[in-house]
Amino acid sequence: LKNVEVIVSGAADASIIVWNVQTAERLHVLKGHARGILDLAVDPSTYDHDNIPADGIEEAVVFSAGSDREIRRWRISLEKAEQVDPETPLLVHETSVYALQFDDDGDLWTASADGTAKCLSRFQNFQPDTTIQHNDYVRAVAVEEVGGYVITAGRSEDVKVWDRGSGELIKTFDGHYEEVSGLVMLQQRCVSVGIDGTVRLWDLLPETLGNAREQSKRCSEGLETRDEVGSVRQGDESEHVGLTEEEERELDELMHEDN
Repeated sequence: LKNVEVIVSGAADASIIVWNVQTAERLHVLKGHARGILDLAVDPSTYDHDNIPADGIEEAVVFSAGSDREIRRWRISLEKAEQVDPETPLLVHETSVYALQFDDDGDLWTASADGTAKCLSRFQNFQPDTTIQHNDYVRAVAVEEVGGYVITAGRSEDVKVWDRGSGELIKTFDGHYEEVSGLVMLQQRCVSVGIDGTVRLWDLLPETLGNAREQSKRCSEGLETRDEVGSVRQGDESEHVGLTEEEERELDELMHEDN
């Protein structure tokens, strides 16, 4: 913001703090949630990532999610910070909202302990236009833009790949033996992090998911059963692959960007 690097953090005490990175000064302390903050996401519509002015942007809008099931919005600048529509937080889930993820269209994807992931449409004032039933706590959600996939993961210990347009389940990746707590996209591959202490990589290339998508379509038309649609174990090397040198560098940057 205006040539000043800032970090926005959320805590279990329900506070959100805006920090000056260089001086470690607290610029703003924001209150609005009744329970702990679980995730934060910067609204990409408030800045042009490819054309940021040399002296920085004037302000940014940050979305916050909490264990009170609310999603709130905050307009933040160096001089002040205020909540957007404080009387009307987004209430689209039945319980805790674990994750927020904007896609390239500016729509907001959410993951919740109510067992669903939802797409909140910007053009419908961030009301749901797609709901994916993961059927257990959903801890993480990611969007693969090239193939049109949504990836969810959570307490079920697996990673599920869905058709973004239809909401149909395309493939289920098994490999973790405890809850999956995070997802990160690396081009057309998905990195999953679990409380089993492992980081795993899953291939989302068309040659991997093409047959699974066709099978899912046949299931929806009643031509095949859905019992084993797209299920793959970790041991299938064509699905669970190693990192290229470029992806290793990108993953290393992601893991150390907050340090």
